[in-house]
Amino acid sequence: MPPGKYGMQAEWEKEGDHKIMMDFLLPTGIFLKFPVSRNETIKNIKKMVWRNAATEPLFSALGDSDAYVFTCINQTAEREELEDESRRISDVLPFMCVLRLVAREGDRVEKLTNTQISLLIGKGLHDFEAQKNHEVNEFRSKMRSFCEEKALERQLLPWHQWIEYSFPCELEPCSSLPESGNTKSKNTKKIFVNIKFEASDESFMLQQDPHDFPVSLMKNALKKKATVFRLVRQEPEDYTLQVNGRWDFIYGKHPLCQFKYIFSCLRNSQNPHLIMVHSSTINKYQEEQGTMCSQVSKSGSLSRPPPLPLKKNTSSLWSINEPFYIHLVQGSRVNADEGMKLVVQAGLFHGSELLCKVVTSSEVAVCSEPLWDQKLEFDINVADLPRMSRLCFALYAVIEKAKKPRGTKKKNKKADCPIAWVNTMVFDYKDQLKTGEFLLSTWPSVPDDKSDLLNPMGTVEKNPNVDSAAGLLIRFPNIRPHPLYYPPHDKIGDMEKNGDMSVATKEEMLSLLRNWPDLPALHALELLDYSFPDPTVRAFTIRCLRKLSDDELLQYLIQLVQVLKYESYLDCDLTTFLLERALSNKRIGHFLFWHLRSEMHVSSVSLRFGLILEAYCRGNIYHIKVLSKQNEALGKMRALSDFVKTGSQKMTAEDLKLCIRQESYLEALSDLLSPLNPSIILSEICADKCRFMDSKMKPLWLMYKNQWVQGDMVGIIFKNGDDLRQDMLTLQMIQLMENLWKKEGLDLRMIPYGCLSTGNKTGLIEVVKNSDTIANIQRNNSNSAATAAFNKDALLNWLKSKNPEDKIDQAIEEFTLSCAGYCVATYVLGIGDRHNDNIMIRETGQLFHIDFGHILGNFKRKLGINRERVPFILTYDFVHVIQQGRTNNSEKFERFRECCERAYKILCRNGTLFVNLFAMMKAAGLPELSSFKDIHKCLHLDWPCSRELTSNGRHPKTIM
Repeated sequence: MPPGKYGMQAEWEKEGDHKIMMDFLLPTGIFLKFPVSRNETIKNIKKMVWRNAATEPLFSALGDSDAYVFTCINQTAEREELEDESRRISDVLPFMCVLRLVAREGDRVEKLTNTQISLLIGKGLHDFEAQKNHEVNEFRSKMRSFCEEKALERQLLPWHQWIEYSFPCELEPCSSLPESGNTKSKNTKKIFVNIKFEASDESFMLQQDPHDFPVSLMKNALKKKATVFRLVRQEPEDYTLQVNGRWDFIYGKHPLCQFKYIFSCLRNSQNPHLIMVHSSTINKYQEEQGTMCSQVSKSGSLSRPPPLPLKKNTSSLWSINEPFYIHLVQGSRVNADEGMKLVVQAGLFHGSELLCKVVTSSEVAVCSEPLWDQKLEFDINVADLPRMSRLCFALYAVIEKAKKPRGTKKKNKKADCPIAWVNTMVFDYKDQLKTGEFLLSTWPSVPDDKSDLLNPMGTVEKNPNVDSAAGLLIRFPNIRPHPLYYPPHDKIGDMEKNGDMSVATKEEMLSLLRNWPDLPALHALELLDYSFPDPTVRAFTIRCLRKLSDDELLQYLIQLVQVLKYESYLDCDLTTFLLERALSNKRIGHFLFWHLRSEMHVSSVSLRFGLILEAYCRGNIYHIKVLSKQNEALGKMRALSDFVKTGSQKMTAEDLKLCIRQESYLEALSDLLSPLNPSIILSEICADKCRFMDSKMKPLWLMYKNQWVQGDMVGIIFKNGDDLRQDMLTLQMIQLMENLWKKEGLDLRMIPYGCLSTGNKTGLIEVVKNSDTIANIQRNNSNSAATAAFNKDALLNWLKSKNPEDKIDQAIEEFTLSCAGYCVATYVLGIGDRHNDNIMIRETGQLFHIDFGHILGNFKRKLGINRERVPFILTYDFVHVIQQGRTNNSEKFERFRECCERAYKILCRNGTLFVNLFAMMKAAGLPELSSFKDIHKCLHLDWPCSRELTSNGRHPKTIM
């Protein structure tokens, strides 16, 4: 035969995005053939196969697409499994245009799961294995066993308990709960509830007392359908109520009005829409998820970690009354100016407490690998070292300042130039006093921070960027020829029983903890600060936190994730506690995932957070699919945002809509649960309603159709380039304030809209429908832009146009209450940069604030002048609305003032909680929250209402 080219090599060498006709062999024996773009990914090709196979015979025999993998014959005539589905078909280079679909078995399932987890958490699992770190390996093994056991327990739950895990209901905070179904208000009006049975087109309306339990509602619904259920005699306990259009269920013994969905309907004069779902449907859903979890668990479960070796030939640490010391050997990759001297400072800390005087090395000349070879001895004996002793180092350069002219009395001083810092524990994770050499990769110091060279609050992890970071080589001595372990707690107990308190008094704090009654959970939060590192104290704290309800835990989850950064070892009680609660409540799991995932780009926590994320995914295999869909959508949003911001030509809204209409974008951006609220389904993106905003970072405004309510829309804003963590923290505090107020019977109609950081300067914000900024309202209701801000009637006229006749009084009431709430909230939190572009109002009258870039009194200054000289925003037009357009309507204004005072007093009674929560956020690294002085100085607890809020012929201080 004449020589020639065989296979598809010629096709793959062509340029462009042309299509190639490909053959697909399915495990059901079905053969498919259709064109595929040469730049299409394996993942998208698999989706195309499933769409085409849906119309073919035996499609029902195919399982989930993730249970299969493509194989092909590659250019070297070998059979290749295409595990990495992010590759393009043109990168795979199959010899022929044939892909075969085969079922994953055994190791294939494990490989797929590992790949999915790696893509989802943004870190390859092979990175963990490459650490070759015993602590990492033991933690992974222990957490995998723990989480897989939790998954197994979950699958054995009765259907009603399983649904409480999968779809935890959202309850409205209230002052008191009815104790029984007979506790009803005489003045309560019955509401109409639209009921529909699953798989039925028929719906009907029931009149129901909102204080009735859901089970009562189900009984009434079953009576209404008596003709259908007469023969089968279905019991109401076999049903649950699903909120129409949301992955949310109503169950338990709570009054109907306590559910947020029902409550919002009551408040907005709407009829709630509910679907009755039979337990068999829930059981089927539970079994499907259980099958997937069990397959993965069987395919590659890691063996349990081996037991720790027996501690033979050990001495009591407390018997060694010799000074503790280390050897500072040398540095590496040090970068400093010539002519300077290099110095290392070392300190021993227990939390924030310095255990002895800081030790300073000798000065050596600047070079890339400076050599000290020096013994650093500390003024503390080995016997007195606490279990959580932390060794902190600072590397800096010094240079003699120029000599002062004669006659000056000041002595020559040395100027410090911080270079790097690093921390390490004195004991390892197995309680053993460290011995031998350790190369510590350092973290760069802040250039202008010369006051505190040591950073005991910082991480004990080494900098993973070992090729560029400066290093310090230290050596822990072999004090004895055998290992030295810190005495275990049971040994301490034995000493106490034997009366040997001369030694045990060093741990007398610890012994008292065993007899302490539990603290209230909200007070115990303070003990998670880095100032309290002892594991017994932290275990006591977690014991107290177990009393938190799921709703309370969600309220404080942001802070609990941040204080993970203070933990000295991977395996700790806080990590286990958070994983246990996340695997018992899917909503907690959802937000724990995103709070961890959003900081995976931070080198100091990527290992710890990555390991926790891996453990959570192994304990909830099915959730990987849901989270991966959200992650894929966020990736597409970022691509669109980059396109808008960096396009070579000026982008228009039509260009954005054209991009969204592409098949790959439509598919990725539709049919997912909202990361902001996993109860909300983002069903179909409406490209025609999408746009980008005019601000600097060009946020994307994305709108979705509500598949259950005709004409209704759900909106989210995607921000790329702004750190949303401070906004998220501020909105959390406003939500907490609202909950505290509601529990005391004060509803100030706040709108703490959803906000979630999802990555490095990326995140999502909830769109509050039917609202506008005060600035837009003033501009649109004034003849001149220059005088718009001074038109006091504009806001009231706008409200009247949206709320005609009998509705205007209710709108003014909503405005008055919400204005009072935000006056108090912005004052207490020290929120700055307030102007009419970041204050908004809903058509119903609710006022709310947005954009919280400046908090805790960090106000903007211009030309050295403080731009904000009032404690809170209360403008003339706000007062005009509150007073219903009548001058000196003192009665209405007095009620507004009373709401402010009452709201403030409630916050004062809970002031410790706010201080603790802000203190826990120091670890987040927010620029406006880095120390205690930022909190105590700027969290306002001196209410100025007597000075500022007056209606005796004078207006309050205002800002336009």
